[in-house]
Amino acid sequence: MKVAIVKYNAGNVCSVDYALRRLGVEACLTADAEELRRADKVIFPGVGEAGTTMAYLRASGLDGVIRALRQPVLGICLGMQLMCGHLEEGDVQGLGIFGVDVKRFCPQRHEDKIPHMGWNTLSGLRGSLFDGLGEEEYVYFVHSYYVPLCEGTTAEARYIHPFSAALQKDNFYATQFHPEKSGGVGEKILRNFLAL
Repeated sequence: MKVAIVKYNAGNVCSVDYALRRLGVEACLTADAEELRRADKVIFPGVGEAGTTMAYLRASGLDGVIRALRQPVLGICLGMQLMCGHLEEGDVQGLGIFGVDVKRFCPQRHEDKIPHMGWNTLSGLRGSLFDGLGEEEYVYFVHSYYVPLCEGTTAEARYIHPFSAALQKDNFYATQFHPEKSGGVGEKILRNFLAL
């Protein structure tokens, strides 16, 4: 099986690559359109700022390449947010794969710290990405922006208010949390993605 990790100017590619190696998968890190199209699975990770990242994706043509992929694609963290519509961060239009906008967390109480960082539980699990997992599993988050609950939500988490911890539409899957940093639960989610 050929797994490609999208190479662009944002990302936690090293930790994703290391997590895949632990599962016995040698991934290819690439920005080449043909390599991405030929891969059996594509991972679109992300840590960074949305505005400059979308500008890079557009300038390189990767925005259209990612939107047109037909194999299973997994967006992680900023990767998930970039797959959505309008992003408040950078006031930028995303890839539009998921028809929902990305909002900034607004603290309601003194103890509400931004970014939302650390371990939090999942609920409302739906879909094959979560096969074999139960409710209230812990995963690792680091984010200041969130995707509201929507039609594509396949897992929820709560920080200040409920939000989408995972999304799915057709062949596109996405997690706001970092499966590559989420211990055994994250490993199971990556295995489920690779088994799609």
